[in-house]
Amino acid sequence: MKQMVVGVFLLMAAMGMTACGKGEAKKSDAPVVKPPVAVEARAASVAGITEGIEVTGSLEPKNSVDVKTQIPGLIKQVLVTEWVHVKKGQPLVQIDVAETDAQVKRAEAAIISARANLVQTQVAANRAERELARIIKLKEGGLATPQAFDDARSEAEAAKARVGVAAAQISVSEEEMRQGMARRAKGMVLAPLDGIVALRDVNVGDLASDAAAAKPIFRIVDNRLLTLTVTVSSRDAGRVKVGQSLEFSVDSQPGRIFSGKIMYINPELSAADRSLKVNAEVKNGSESLKGGMFAKGRIVTGSRPEVLQVPRSAIGAFDMQTKKGNLFVVENGTAQLREITTGAVTGDQVEVSSGLKKGEQYVVRGGFSLKSGDKVAVAVTK
Repeated sequence: MKQMVVGVFLLMAAMGMTACGKGEAKKSDAPVVKPPVAVEARAASVAGITEGIEVTGSLEPKNSVDVKTQIPGLIKQVLVTEWVHVKKGQPLVQIDVAETDAQVKRAEAAIISARANLVQTQVAANRAERELARIIKLKEGGLATPQAFDDARSEAEAAKARVGVAAAQISVSEEEMRQGMARRAKGMVLAPLDGIVALRDVNVGDLASDAAAAKPIFRIVDNRLLTLTVTVSSRDAGRVKVGQSLEFSVDSQPGRIFSGKIMYINPELSAADRSLKVNAEVKNGSESLKGGMFAKGRIVTGSRPEVLQVPRSAIGAFDMQTKKGNLFVVENGTAQLREITTGAVTGDQVEVSSGLKKGEQYVVRGGFSLKSGDKVAVAVTK
């Protein structure tokens, strides 16, 4: 009897375990429901855009000059220092020209002497002319010999020649004085243009050389008009035209947008990388921009109204070369991955040519863990 009770107990325990196992199996077979993914979405909208070519380049003063001395000599006086504004014609440096001053004075004295000599020779020439006229009359009356006539005529011609020599001597002395004065003027080095002294490399007591051998003693730059030189790829070379606007920014002044105008286009591409050099003129009246600054911007090539755009951050697998990418579109509470075709890129905005329609909601944030078909909890942003 005892053995029977034990057997029944074991049988009931086995049946209970079997039933429990079936219950657990049924419980594990139930589908796991993934909770909705929280995302931010935005309705696709259109806006007008300006198209352009992204470029980089450097700014340089349109007008600048390295100032050299034209004559050798000892630097007597330096009249300006670095980083000051100067006007065209303003004195910069005085070179000692004492020797040239003496040369000018000698030339002035030579002119005075030559003019006095000219007066004397003219008097002698007049006298010789009168004597010749008197001899001619005497010869006509038979009172002068042919020899006397020949002598009088020769003397008149010689006197006339001496007048010419005296006049030429005045010209020579005047030319020597002009040369001396010109050399003396070169002793004062003047600013050749309005601008700022960017370099001063001279001191009192230095020995200046002539222009052929001299190193620059000043560099003057005019920052009021700058040239921005940029390079354009051969693919975009045909879109660049003289007169187009170039908008750019510089690192030293974040948030500010400057503009220039395309003035020159190189007639040939670079043999090294097939790029095109383009020069834009930038007006800089406030002189807030400086030569040597690096600039990043774009050449404005046109504008279009009502273009569908999305933020670059919303596009996955974005390839600018093939103009392909994808993004998640919200449809009936689920996220669907779509392939899109892109167009112009304007800053952080990318044109969508196909794959998205105006008004459709697309995911702008939270899509890093999304899979196509996932349910989403949408927070709409503008």
